[in-house]
Amino acid sequence: MTTTFGAIGSGRRTRFFLRLAAAAPDRFRVSGIVTRSADRAAEITAEWGVPAFGSIDELLRHERPDYIAAAVPWPAMPDAIRETAARGVPVLAETPPAADLDGLRSLWGDVGGTGLVQVAEQYLLMPGHAARLAIVREGVIGEPTSVQVSSTHLYHAVSMIRGLLGAGFGAAEVRASAFEAPLADPLGFDGWRGDGTPRRSTTTIATIDFGGTMGLYDFTDNQWWNPLRMRRIVVRGSIGELVDDRVVRLADPVTPVESQLVRRDTGVDLNLELRDLKHISFDGRVVYRNPFDGAGLSDDDIAVADILERTGAWARQEGPPPYPLAEACQDHLISVAIGESVQSGGPVTTGKEAWSG
Repeated sequence: MTTTFGAIGSGRRTRFFLRLAAAAPDRFRVSGIVTRSADRAAEITAEWGVPAFGSIDELLRHERPDYIAAAVPWPAMPDAIRETAARGVPVLAETPPAADLDGLRSLWGDVGGTGLVQVAEQYLLMPGHAARLAIVREGVIGEPTSVQVSSTHLYHAVSMIRGLLGAGFGAAEVRASAFEAPLADPLGFDGWRGDGTPRRSTTTIATIDFGGTMGLYDFTDNQWWNPLRMRRIVVRGSIGELVDDRVVRLADPVTPVESQLVRRDTGVDLNLELRDLKHISFDGRVVYRNPFDGAGLSDDDIAVADILERTGAWARQEGPPPYPLAEACQDHLISVAIGESVQSGGPVTTGKEAWSG
């Protein structure tokens, strides 16, 4: 079934959604965007053929989509969520749903009880991470006990740690420190800088004690883009360990064995199929299959398209909630604690919040 959605905002993230919808027109249709900028409205309509409106109400009078994606700056996000939910329309909010702890608490107090809000946290839907999550949930390495993430920042990394551990909403003790060191930073969001001069760069390292399980957070400034910093993920379990794409576990009391997660990417070397990810296998069986096979999407594109489609299924009551507001609030609560611990130099313990249930 085709997922229909509207969008609030006319910036980079909205254009990202429009591009994905255009790449998979049999799966998505954009009913319109809401923007106060007449110039941007005209640009988007001309470029993407999508109608633009000055308010949510105008969009809804034109068509009521499955949901509305709020893709606005942090300060405007809570009100965009409130305005959409107040009209009884499901909403997919950008991350994080509010900038700070007071904002999270206020937002939850206003809309938490509606059950109308999901958040666009896509990291565990990225193909490699989704395959790792499948292996962990199968119990291949036993009970997961710790997760180390050196890849993305704050709430994104926390969502990976909590998701892989199956951590709930209990108290967590965070201890964090920041360190500076020289590092060349040749590539950023706007492209190659043409400068390989090392500059001072900050690395933040934090431990998150969930009481029986733990997470290790390790992030260097601009690690998303900087090709000089690799990404790592480690999941340790009671009978084995997953390190990136390698898995070691105990087959019997005297037999440790090692396996690999293996991608099948087409369009490489003399494979003349379109450039695409087909699946990821483990010990000869598929543990992840690209739900957008044929669209030629990057891993991040696949993950975002996946949460857009899952949100549509949830809004139509055809599937589970992909990433509820409560989960997003908890992940950002812990990410805020990381910053507080860096500033104070001491541990920060999160408490029970209203969204904890």
